[in-house]
Amino acid sequence: MDKFKKLSRFKAKKSSNTNGSVVDYQAKLAKQGLTREQVIATERKLAKFANTMDSLVRVPFTKQGIGADAALSTIPLAGDVAGLILTSYAFILGRQLGVPADKMTPAVRLALIDMVVGIVPGIGTLLDIFIRPSRKTLGIVHEHLHQEYGITETMHMDRPFLHQSLEDKQQSRFGAFWRNPIVAWLYLHIPDMLGLIVIVFVGWGIWTAINWLVGLFGQSTGFG
Repeated sequence: MDKFKKLSRFKAKKSSNTNGSVVDYQAKLAKQGLTREQVIATERKLAKFANTMDSLVRVPFTKQGIGADAALSTIPLAGDVAGLILTSYAFILGRQLGVPADKMTPAVRLALIDMVVGIVPGIGTLLDIFIRPSRKTLGIVHEHLHQEYGITETMHMDRPFLHQSLEDKQQSRFGAFWRNPIVAWLYLHIPDMLGLIVIVFVGWGIWTAINWLVGLFGQSTGFG
């Protein structure tokens, strides 16, 4: 009987803690004057910006790619300064979501490093591909949203443009079709599949060109 009472009290305490955490998330959102939908929409806006700046064209099925920031770094000094100014937009969105300034410091520091390194011709542009302050900001913001507001969804930040389009389709007359998990996954990964097709064709083209050059060299020199 005592064991049963202890178990009941434990379950009641656990349920109370769970409910408390939900109320706590709601209170924190209310304190910032935000709703869960507004937070996700703003984070998706930040993700769109981060993707544009740091991974607009990405390696299929990865988050690594090239964006506007790397393209701007090809313009000596002016392009790097412009990149820093544009990146500040990511910081503004983060602050709108209630992320403390001290949490944003690593991303600000990385943006300054990105600008300084980008000034070096050639090497700076190459390093810009891997120094991605906007995506760093996105990571910091998402971690804050997870801790403070209990928001764990990531699809809206991984593929923000397609995610927005998919949401619109899911609310249309054919919403049931687009809500199918397999259909949704295929739609969100269209760029990856197209990227793989391009890589295969480029690889095939390079291989064909090499074989043609080897054959031409052999015919010209008699070593074929």
